[in-house]
Amino acid sequence: MNHFSVLLGWVFVCMALVLSVGWLMRQPMFFLQLIRIQGDVAHNSAASLRAVVAPKLEGNFLKVDLNAARAAFETVPWVRRAVVHREFPNRLKVVLYEHQVAALWGPEGDHRLLNSLGEIFEANPGEVEAEELPLLNGPPGKAPLVLQAYRQLSALFESMDAGLEELQLTGQGSWRAQLDSGAVIELGHGSLDELDKRTRRFISTVNKVSSRFGRDLESADLRYPNGYALRLRGVTTGENADKNKDAPQRKGKR
Repeated sequence: MNHFSVLLGWVFVCMALVLSVGWLMRQPMFFLQLIRIQGDVAHNSAASLRAVVAPKLEGNFLKVDLNAARAAFETVPWVRRAVVHREFPNRLKVVLYEHQVAALWGPEGDHRLLNSLGEIFEANPGEVEAEELPLLNGPPGKAPLVLQAYRQLSALFESMDAGLEELQLTGQGSWRAQLDSGAVIELGHGSLDELDKRTRRFISTVNKVSSRFGRDLESADLRYPNGYALRLRGVTTGENADKNKDAPQRKGKR
């Protein structure tokens, strides 16, 4: 009987605790009163974020699902990652990390945004200064590689006072670049190291060739094993210039 009485007593204690906890969790002091937002809010105001996310949160301070709250914030355009914590007794603290845009991505007329980690994200491209962003494109899953190639090659073209405006990796694995002058450069196939080597060879001599004719570069083809072909604006070669005005103009050697 003594054991039974002790057991029964513990049952009553547990029931009382459960009821007390349930009553406590329903008290107004634990109703969510404030969502404190910190971090990157360049593209979303704290007020607009609260208005979008608050209706999606269920439960009070003790019952709200932090993972669901985090996911709700990460559905907002420009928000890459959210970290959510409770702040006793009735607040949530949210630290936001926005996408840092690095380029436009995709074919002409269907641009999306690419962040600094090579991740494509959905947001309104009109919210950024699109004319200052390079245009990159490539097959699915190749965005990080194309961004890496852009960073590597743009630094090289800057040495010849040229800006790299567009870079494309075709489905066949060939690279094509366009400079801010409008000149198109066929870079060919290969690894980034091979592209780097061909581009350096091209940059080291192209100014000498173009200055010889006093003309700007229109296009270049670097797919030759030991040199490259150039087309200069307004320069033609051959016996009949009118018939050959679109022919490549000069092949550079090592």
